Amino acid sequence: MFGIPGKAAVTLTPAATGQIARLMAREGSQGLRIGVKKGGCAGMEYTMEYVTAINPLDEVVEQDGARVMIAPMAQMFLIGTEIDYETGLVESGFKFRNPNVVEACGCGESIKFRDAPGA
Repeated sequence: MFGIPGKAAVTLTPAATGQIARLMAREGSQGLRIGVKKGGCAGMEYTMEYVTAINPLDEVVEQDGARVMIAPMAQMFLIGTEIDYETGLVESGFKFRNPNVVEACGCGESIKFRDAPGA
């Protein structure tokens, strides 16, 4: 919908593709749908959910056995994002490196996006 022809809307690191493929196999899902919603201290939050059926309006990114779908309303916010999966001693999880984010709260769960031109 908002993609650039011939270029994936988001990219996945090898760690992210491995984790997504494992989750898909464990849950028997078609992939993970990524979106954004209002919430948190900075105004917006990422969402992720298992998908049993692909919405025809989703932007689908497939890489090395992993599949993510970008919800239609989130596509313009996620263009150019790299998704990684980091494992640490205290916590592990998906990390979004998004060039469209201008501010994030200290907890890392909430983000603010650049205002659209003319908004």
